Amino acid sequence: MSEHTQGNPDLLYGLYERPAPAKAFLGAVQHVLASFVGIVTPSLIIGGVLGLGEHIPYLISMSLMVSGVATFIQTRKIGPVGSGLMALQGTSFGFLAAVLAAGFVVKNRGGSPEEILSVIFGVSFLGAFVEIFLSQFITKLKSLMSPIVTGCVIVTIGLSLTKVGLTDLAGGVGAEDFGSMQNLLLGGGVLVSVVLISIIDNKVIRSSAIFIGLMLGLVAAMLMGRIDFSLVSEAPVFTLPVPFKFGFGFEWQAFIPIAFMYIITSIETSGDLTATSMISGEPIKGPLYEKRIKGGVLGDGVNSLIAAVFNTFPVTTFSQNNGVIQMTGIASRYV
Repeated sequence: MSEHTQGNPDLLYGLYERPAPAKAFLGAVQHVLASFVGIVTPSLIIGGVLGLGEHIPYLISMSLMVSGVATFIQTRKIGPVGSGLMALQGTSFGFLAAVLAAGFVVKNRGGSPEEILSVIFGVSFLGAFVEIFLSQFITKLKSLMSPIVTGCVIVTIGLSLTKVGLTDLAGGVGAEDFGSMQNLLLGGGVLVSVVLISIIDNKVIRSSAIFIGLMLGLVAAMLMGRIDFSLVSEAPVFTLPVPFKFGFGFEWQAFIPIAFMYIITSIETSGDLTATSMISGEPIKGPLYEKRIKGGVLGDGVNSLIAAVFNTFPVTTFSQNNGVIQMTGIASRYV
């Protein structure tokens, strides 16, 4: 393989091209829609399993806020921090088991929800330095960055998320009509719509495939009486980000699995960014590529540091957004 890829002929907009504002906004919205559920779901799962109750809405708000800030840093690239690629960041599913284990360390000794969150965010903050340190050497560890290793890590994480996707498509955990024909037809209809629209030979329509598919699904769900806005009126209009709102705790038993996951997520991020480079028609070997990988992994670590400060769980690059780039043909980081 040559040092540079030959470009992706299916791209409508490359990494440094600037789509018109309307097209850029539409492209951005599709990345957000593709990742929104993935960003908020870990907070819902962790909050439900650990019994965090009233704190869950706050955790969700912070996960969305930090995802936006982290994506800006990763995409914009601030100094050595960030890859400069169209790499959206969000709360990592990979940390679920480690975060739950950390939470149960505190809960099993009778700790309150506030104490549980204090320890989780404390060890997540300190653990982020593991990834920050590793980022300085990640490009030297060629064996960890081989296509076989990074590919296996990404596939494994993808397979672990298949259950989440299928469960949501069937109606969600605990739904009374779980697996009903209505749910399956609605979810399947959105999926088929997105795929069919993405192969239409029209740049504007193709670049809007995900947005159009989801809007069609939303309209169908409303006609079926499946949309309920009652809880929206009860939610606070504004949530104030408070650094270390729950305090700063630490437990060695909680720290070790979190620190180990930061090592794993470094490999995952390397694979994600390699895939992003490839489908964006950018180098996948050479100095520029290595600089982007180093900056991207460093960005992951710094963003997870920010996440812990603002009371949400570690973040990482989202591989599903590579699929958005392929389907829409928009790889521009300016979106």
